[in-house]
Amino acid sequence: MLRQKLPDSKPRTSKEDLRIRLYLFQGLGDIAVVLGSFLLAGGLYMGQWPSHFALAMSYAYIPLFVIMSVYQRSYSIPALYDVRYAVGRATLALVTSALLCFVVIFYAQANEKFSRVMFSMALVSSWMGISVIRWITHELIEKYYSGAASNVLIVHDGGPHVEVKGAQYLSTEDLPVHLARYEPESLDVFGRLFRTMDRVIVSCSVERRLDWAEILRAAGVRGEVVSQSLEELGALALERENGWVSVVISTGPLGLRDRFIKRIMDIAITIPALILLSPIMLIAAVAIKLEDGGPIFFVQERMGRSNCLFKMLKFRSMSVGDLDVRGDRSTSRTDSRVTRVGSFIRKTSIDELPQLINVLRSEMSIVGPRPHALGSQAGDKLFWEIHSDYWQRHSLKPGLTGLAQVRGFRGATETEGHLTDRLTADLEYIRNWSPMGDIRIMLATARVLIHPNAY
Repeated sequence: MLRQKLPDSKPRTSKEDLRIRLYLFQGLGDIAVVLGSFLLAGGLYMGQWPSHFALAMSYAYIPLFVIMSVYQRSYSIPALYDVRYAVGRATLALVTSALLCFVVIFYAQANEKFSRVMFSMALVSSWMGISVIRWITHELIEKYYSGAASNVLIVHDGGPHVEVKGAQYLSTEDLPVHLARYEPESLDVFGRLFRTMDRVIVSCSVERRLDWAEILRAAGVRGEVVSQSLEELGALALERENGWVSVVISTGPLGLRDRFIKRIMDIAITIPALILLSPIMLIAAVAIKLEDGGPIFFVQERMGRSNCLFKMLKFRSMSVGDLDVRGDRSTSRTDSRVTRVGSFIRKTSIDELPQLINVLRSEMSIVGPRPHALGSQAGDKLFWEIHSDYWQRHSLKPGLTGLAQVRGFRGATETEGHLTDRLTADLEYIRNWSPMGDIRIMLATARVLIHPNAY
């Protein structure tokens, strides 16, 4: 199938950067207000400008307040939209951090030096200043961003009419909905449409519900289907808004904080790795070129996060005339297509090193489900024909290594069981992702490379 053109109603750019700026504005503003409140209270109560004792109290209180603000979701999407909710969260953070501060003071036996009056004055002043910051944030969003700090896409596909303030609307007349569960190219269309969306609401006919449920889960976005009979969709939550009801049937696997942590880990590993491994990569490139004069890299289209296609890089290990662009045939250990240099770089995994560039370009991650070639088969079936959950493995960025690989599920997929084992491990990784989990997989991968028979 030819690559589907995106509709004229193109998706907006991601608003995560906007939200991060607003959270920083609120966070830094909160710290400044709390610090200023303690200085003001110290000056009014003790007559010292500035009061060193008030400063010392603020230094003890502010870290607790910041931690509790994050814990109480004071910096969250609902807090950006609803002033009352935002002030309520901030109030809880102020009170709980104050209680923790009292406990610390009690156990530190600093009761005699502690001024309850000054502390109470500082809390009241902080609450007033933080409330003003929340109101200013709300007004900024209303005035400069049309009241929308997140991207909402409403897809009309034969269901009831739905409206959300600041949402983008899309008709499915030119979209391959009926093909998306079976064709990577069709899923790529939806992946690119949904990639920058924080919420996708689909209003569709009864016959299309299962199709949309699969598409939304595979895209790794927060997806909702407007419906009344919902048991078959595996609903996660019920949403009621402006007289209509929808069901949340999918959510992105990682929130903003987790994606930020994972990206920082990727960059922290990739840049030093590229520097340290550059001599090996240069030698490999020269050897490949000298052997037959063909291209150094093998570039293959594979499925990435949100089922969007990307160009994956590898050092070429096969003869130029035998290159398999779609990956219709798995490479065996005695494959005649593999060159002499190719055999060595495959055994040592040197052929995979150019994928560090894909990681740097944010198309891949160090750890994640391995990206499969579009034509990959297990037995005589394409991968996605074997299990209906196959597309869900693309809700995270593909990785250089993954849970399936360290468990020994690698190499040619000769039977359907080989694919099922990998898919089970990939979905388990997505469900249970954590930074420590990635570190364990990286350490296990290093052991596999050093001792190939260890797993």
